[in-house]
Amino acid sequence: MRTIYWFRMSSLRLHDHPALLAAAEGSSCLYPVFCLERRIATPYGENRRRFLLESLRDLDAGLRSLNSRLIVLDGAPEVALRAALADWSVDRLAYQLDLASAESKRSAAAVDALAEAAGVQVLARGGHTMCDLDALLRRAGGSPTTSYAPFVKHFEAEVRAAPIVARPAPSRLPPVGGEATAADDAARAVPAPADVGLPADADAAVLVRGGESAALARLDEHLQRRGGAWAAEMEKPATSPMALEPFGAGTRSTTVLSPYLAFGCLSPRLFYTRLAAEAYGRHPKHAMPPVSLHGQLLWREFFHTCAHGTPNYERMVGNPICRQVPWGDDKELLAAWAEGRTGYPWIDAAMTQLRREGWIHHLARHAVACFLTRGDLWQSWEKGAAVFEELLLDVDPALNAGNWMWLSASCFFYQYFRCYSPVAFPKKYDKDGAYVRRWLPALANFPAKYIYEPWKAPIADQKAAGCIIGKDYPKPIVAHDVASKANMAKMAEAYAAHKEGGGGGASKASATPTPKRAAPAPAKKTKQAKLK
Repeated sequence: MRTIYWFRMSSLRLHDHPALLAAAEGSSCLYPVFCLERRIATPYGENRRRFLLESLRDLDAGLRSLNSRLIVLDGAPEVALRAALADWSVDRLAYQLDLASAESKRSAAAVDALAEAAGVQVLARGGHTMCDLDALLRRAGGSPTTSYAPFVKHFEAEVRAAPIVARPAPSRLPPVGGEATAADDAARAVPAPADVGLPADADAAVLVRGGESAALARLDEHLQRRGGAWAAEMEKPATSPMALEPFGAGTRSTTVLSPYLAFGCLSPRLFYTRLAAEAYGRHPKHAMPPVSLHGQLLWREFFHTCAHGTPNYERMVGNPICRQVPWGDDKELLAAWAEGRTGYPWIDAAMTQLRREGWIHHLARHAVACFLTRGDLWQSWEKGAAVFEELLLDVDPALNAGNWMWLSASCFFYQYFRCYSPVAFPKKYDKDGAYVRRWLPALANFPAKYIYEPWKAPIADQKAAGCIIGKDYPKPIVAHDVASKANMAKMAEAYAAHKEGGGGGASKASATPTPKRAAPAPAKKTKQAKLK
């Protein structure tokens, strides 16, 4: 039995990999492949491309330790795998299911079709989520619930019926066929940085490096910190969006494990079960969902279930759970926001960090998303989600679209009148503006009194700081107090139209406000807990 195993962008690991175990079973020859369109590279930013290469190199090293290796095929999966099926005369093709986006489903369907045409058996197994998403949907009556509390009940019932178990990595894999690694061996190796549009001598500013080995080491670090007490006590809303140093320096109060979950370098089931055994099991008085680390994994499962069960989930039109809002379409406003040129230092600093590091704290994500949509600029959440898709190291299609719908008050959260202030909110965490000074050097010498409203500084202070507003740093592109009030009125009109139209096909659950504890944090509260 000759089998191709197709590693997808969301399955770059060896541990807890049911599809890989199924592919190895009974195979005399196994071809582990990853498909990459080298000429196009990827549509993602530099940080994410570098993380991908690091993850592929680590995966290849892991496979070589098991008597195998990674074969990188050039082209989209439905093109590259068509040729491989013919060239290698295989009997089976296996892969891990990824139901997080329409594109991942489309790609899998295309591969299934070409395998069927070639008379090749397909083995597809779960592993990207903790539970079978179809089983969770059945418990919700066939349609996804858009409220967290009912979802948790469905999840707990499913776990009782099918307990979460993380499987070990294989101890050995069948050999790779010689025809796959002969004369074109170099061409099928993990590409060099230049092959995917990265400068060979440049180093990204990402906080973490890619790969399963790094993921497991970081997980160990968190679970061992204070004998597991840190992980047991960790509550997401208690963390600060203004942390300046990586977690290793002890000041970033979050795990930064989300990139590994997004790329499949870390199994969510392993994360969940080890948390239960090594943190919560040792410390009975631990944090609870939705704010705990288990709660973060439940948020991930929640959004994946919503994405799987909702048509057109990643856009507004045709999306039955999303309220239809007449957003504006101003390319200049969108560009100013994406490039950190809004004139609001807190927003611009966060967007600058995102572009540089590929990561920002979940509260910073909330603030910039609110600012772009219902808060200040009245631009579509779809446009913001596209920018995050490019820049975020840990972007996950299900979480990305879900969080943007949430923060734009299009779904999940409906108290649109609760809005982040780009001035008052950051003052709660960083009155002196250290975060802004780091990411916006032009404002480094500004008096703390004006750090979040530099346009109010007297010209003498601006000159003393070496930064003239309107010249060295932009003036605000909107007046927050005016724009936010006008946008609240627009949202009220959109909500009234939604109600008058019968709810636009939204489920009963979506019409019920999410419990206060799980709602996104406004300027004066921070009770929100999503995986970031």
